[in-house]
Amino acid sequence: MLNKYPMWKNIMVVLVIAIGGFYALPNLFGEDHAVQVVATRGADVTATTQSDVSAALTAKGIGIKRSELENGQLLVRVANAEDQLTAKETIAELLGDKYTVALNLAPATPEWLESVGGSPMKLGLDLRGGVHFLMEVDMSEAIRKMEEAKIADFRSQLREERIRYAGVHRTVRGIEIKFRDAETLSQAERFLKSRGNDMVFSDISSGDNVVLLAVMSEAYLKQIKEEALLQNITTIRNRVNELGVAEPVVQRQGAERIIVELPGVQDTARAKEILGATASIEFHMVDEKADVAAAANANGRVPAGSELYQRREGGPVVLKKEVMLTGDHITGAQPSFDEYSRPQVAIQLDAKGGEIFSNVTKDNIGKPMATLFIEYKDSGERNPDGSVKMRKIEEVISVATIQARLGRNFVITGLTHSESQNLALLLRAGALIAPVSIVEERTIGPSLGAENIENGLQAMIWGMVVVLAFMLVYYRAFGVIANLALCANLIMVVGVMSMIPGAVLTLPGIAGMVLTVGMAVDGNVLIYERIREELRAGRSVQQAIHEGYGNALSTIADANITTFLTALILFAVGTGAVKGFAVTLMIGIATSMFTAIVGTRAIVNALWGGKRVKKLSI
Repeated sequence: MLNKYPMWKNIMVVLVIAIGGFYALPNLFGEDHAVQVVATRGADVTATTQSDVSAALTAKGIGIKRSELENGQLLVRVANAEDQLTAKETIAELLGDKYTVALNLAPATPEWLESVGGSPMKLGLDLRGGVHFLMEVDMSEAIRKMEEAKIADFRSQLREERIRYAGVHRTVRGIEIKFRDAETLSQAERFLKSRGNDMVFSDISSGDNVVLLAVMSEAYLKQIKEEALLQNITTIRNRVNELGVAEPVVQRQGAERIIVELPGVQDTARAKEILGATASIEFHMVDEKADVAAAANANGRVPAGSELYQRREGGPVVLKKEVMLTGDHITGAQPSFDEYSRPQVAIQLDAKGGEIFSNVTKDNIGKPMATLFIEYKDSGERNPDGSVKMRKIEEVISVATIQARLGRNFVITGLTHSESQNLALLLRAGALIAPVSIVEERTIGPSLGAENIENGLQAMIWGMVVVLAFMLVYYRAFGVIANLALCANLIMVVGVMSMIPGAVLTLPGIAGMVLTVGMAVDGNVLIYERIREELRAGRSVQQAIHEGYGNALSTIADANITTFLTALILFAVGTGAVKGFAVTLMIGIATSMFTAIVGTRAIVNALWGGKRVKKLSI
């Protein structure tokens, strides 16, 4: 029989629209003002922390809507922005420096809806707000690292060439290489110059002090700074990806700064902690011959070639300065637990790192090896040039005896659970080649995007009103069906964007939705005009409906597929706002084809299909 859908197809139409409506539902509940608490080094957020925070806020007369402890993080929801600011100050004063306290906006989605995966649509920085960071790269540290690497190279090269030297040291002038006589210096200078032109060598000997000075060339310094900036941008992008932030912006500004924008971020505290941290590890052998007690005294002396460090759990330890392996060779890092349920980090090295580690550890079986954790943090002070002064923190997190020759896979122990999670994330995302400091931080509230949202909604509402009125007047009863399909289409677009984890609605995305309003009825206009043509040609009502939908299908498909391909190209080559527009447009095209062709046909079939109808209200 013409114009009759089987029952399963009608059920499918209702089910698809219902699922879209269900997942669009969380967008009606808005957001709560909240304060987020995340533990930093050596601390944990526990149920005791939660009860202490609740008690402190209650004592201040701040009403708590909901307090949630999940994945080692505490989220406290309050009634309004004023209570939010007071709550942040109260919690920060209560918990101290071991915790990061940040303002946040948490979705007010009911728990029953969250339990089935319902979440509101993510809004971009221009609509919802988010976090904006301006980060500065410490180029002096990048240069220092490269000079340290050059020192190690000079030592190994001179040893291989059997050129005797008295010492290689880094000074304010550059790298100074001392020799016993001028002839050896000349031999070394000729040899080192032949190995590359990155360094400029000069003889600065005076009297019995025979010294060759090596200074980086201007071109090499420029290259180091450029590589440091690009490597840090890549690493920060990896860290943002690890945080699961959708549609982030990470781009350079000038020669030493990086802009990071995290629209719709749900965990500002963790974002600041992970992006601002410069954590790396080094492996050193413990100096067993050193007198630790004597070295730890105020006037104590540390043996040449060694250095005194502090263990994280307390107590001094003397390590050899020579670095066995750095974190640059780490390709993978996963937090796990040992057989006694103690946190650890499983490390995987690249081929070169595995070879280095294997060669080093085979000669040190039975000897203690230390894992040195290095972190740079903002000291709160400024250098004379105005840049942020970084504070270097070095702690020995693990000392273990090498039981066997180690290869590309091993574990680091001596961490708390939260520290193992963070260290694994940082190592997995890559080490920053130079420390970065956050010189500007802006938490952009939704009020800044309120005008954009209002204007976008006004454009969409007025566009819909005009389209709905036109369809109603021009196509009468069939216009009502098209209008229902249009409303269902918008609901489905919002529902699909809410379901997709990486989809973010930006201001250009709203423009895409406004465009979708017009495109959604375009298919129905084509179908209805074909039905009119068939009726004018003398076809029966049932035949006109059947031929109208059938003949218009190819035209609708061609138009929408070409537009979809254009949007796909925009998504592939575009960035930021362009991608947001492309995503919304692609979703709108897919849903509009469904509602215009399948959805309206189901309603038309239900009302007129298979019946003896002499006239259509079209």
